[in-house]
Amino acid sequence: MSTTTDVLSATQVGQFREQGFLVLPNFATPESCLELRARAMKLAEDNVPSPAEATIFTADSEARHAADRYFLESGDKIRCFFEKDAFDSKGVLKADAHLSLNKLGHAMHDLDPVFGEFSRTPKLAAVARQVGLADPKLLQSMYIFKQARIGGEVNCHTDHTFLWTEPQTVIGFWFAIDDATTENGCMWALPGGHRIPVKSRSRLNDDRSATVTDVFDPTPYPTDGLVPLEAPRGTLVVLHGTLPHLSGPNTSDKPRHAYTIHAIDGTAKYPADNWLQRPHLAMRGFN
Repeated sequence: MSTTTDVLSATQVGQFREQGFLVLPNFATPESCLELRARAMKLAEDNVPSPAEATIFTADSEARHAADRYFLESGDKIRCFFEKDAFDSKGVLKADAHLSLNKLGHAMHDLDPVFGEFSRTPKLAAVARQVGLADPKLLQSMYIFKQARIGGEVNCHTDHTFLWTEPQTVIGFWFAIDDATTENGCMWALPGGHRIPVKSRSRLNDDRSATVTDVFDPTPYPTDGLVPLEAPRGTLVVLHGTLPHLSGPNTSDKPRHAYTIHAIDGTAKYPADNWLQRPHLAMRGFN
């Protein structure tokens, strides 16, 4: 039944269920996006580690962060992760440190007031409810810089693989902070691909020192039929947890900043061997 707090139409809810994603232009104001952008740059300057302490984050086939404590213990903190192409052959940064980052993660929505205000709105809470989250809990936030010329690719994957719940409940809320185009590495998604059984699960190993991957089906996700999700600033893309999606490298001279919140349903089980844990910060909903 519709209520006065509904944001999505019945047609849009149907599109999400059928395709596994929903593109909502003009969801956030340009002003709020620019405010978040400025805050992210300030957090990057304030929190960037020295190159000697650098953690390189990749989402391609060569994950370099899987055994890194700085990454594995970031679920309830604000931490910075470098692009792999930010360093030259001698391990020296090619540019200023805060301009060489892949992302910030993973608790800005809880620890920073500007991110908190952007992340927790009645409008976004209504979307979360309408796409099926009965008791939404904001699990993680990521600010993706996708830097000009060095922004790395993200291989085809599903969010459920990394943020496992039983049953599957994770939903991604991806905001275009800059215009996202095919030139600067926009997202691509496979319509209806959320109905493909998930092919793997990433989890902590027995001593919790690194992540391992349980492979259920070694065949890659199909790439035929992938569609580009070009998104002007302020667009919200809602992603089902089992939807295959990817983004290419940014080889352009324009950055592609984006902000993602991943929410899960509080009624589901969140396993203790998921890589992302929040021992010092309880999950909250949109209030």
